[in-house]
Amino acid sequence: MAFNISTTAFENGARIPVAHTCDGENISPPLRWEGESKDTVTFALIVEDTISAGTFSHWVVYNIPSDVHHLEKIVNAQKNLDNGGIHARNDFGKSGYAGPCPPKGEEHLYYFRIYALRKKLPPESVSDGKTFHQAIKDLVLDKAEYMGRYARTKKLRGSKSAKAV
Repeated sequence: MAFNISTTAFENGARIPVAHTCDGENISPPLRWEGESKDTVTFALIVEDTISAGTFSHWVVYNIPSDVHHLEKIVNAQKNLDNGGIHARNDFGKSGYAGPCPPKGEEHLYYFRIYALRKKLPPESVSDGKTFHQAIKDLVLDKAEYMGRYARTKKLRGSKSAKAV
């Protein structure tokens, strides 16, 4: 079986439901993965928007134990998760999930990427999405990806986000 990641919230390549965006409740979709290498020690997850200016991270979690194969919706934003995983800051500067929030009229693609790693990362070794890729680059056994799309169809009143991505 190939390493894969999925969610019951939306089909791969389909529109991400409003509940999982800044226009809704901004809750993380439930994620499940399976089929990793038998040598996997830990998992690392990143959710990124690949925009013309580069990438923008919406969620970064690392050191998820190898016996954990899911993250339920509304994952607590605390730095250390109950399952042993560690949140790093997203590009909004916060710990935890921050859903899609592109500028009005633009459709962005959001990639949910899970990595099976051969070694646990030292705590504090990943501070954000930019350091994530550097920290895991020599440790990746397997990678799985799931993509969702989102375009804002209405303007937010009193938007909390000065930088919408």
